[in-house]
Amino acid sequence: MSESTSLRDQFLISMPHLDDRHFSNTLTYICDHSEYGAMGIIVNRPAGMLVHDLFAHIDLDYSKIAIDPMPVFRGGPIHQDRGFVLHRDDGSRWLSSHSITGDIRLTTSMDILEAIAVGEGPKDYLVALGYAGWSPGQLEQEICDNTWLSCPANSDIMFKLPAEERLQAAAASLGVNLQLMTAHAGHA
Repeated sequence: MSESTSLRDQFLISMPHLDDRHFSNTLTYICDHSEYGAMGIIVNRPAGMLVHDLFAHIDLDYSKIAIDPMPVFRGGPIHQDRGFVLHRDDGSRWLSSHSITGDIRLTTSMDILEAIAVGEGPKDYLVALGYAGWSPGQLEQEICDNTWLSCPANSDIMFKLPAEERLQAAAASLGVNLQLMTAHAGHA
């Protein structure tokens, strides 16, 4: 797969007719896409817990700083017991971190959570449990089947907007209003 056909650093916008409990009404950030498949993090589906709740659950002391009430996200149906931190690159180096772009990284090591808990982590980040994955050719087929729209990712949408506004904001970047689209798929 060439760089030009890769969906890395793109948003996947679920189409209104997508009737899947894991992906209905989701905005997914694609972290990796190659001939081996694709991997992404859903960035608009809160998991029902806040980051400081996660810190308490894993015994991280966060009492020294004020942490804004930020949701933990359901990143996808695969490995929901594992944490992923999607963040802007602030120059820090973490034990297990993967560069997606020059500005965006995906980190899976505990050291980033420890840094966030004491106010030394990246300024812009989101924490997700689990991820979305596609086998080779699967995502391309789903796009051909009109399951997803794709568009260039926008880190302000991902990190600055409230979760409930992210899907429509990404669609609007394409000039699409999802609320005007039918929930029934078809081909002309």
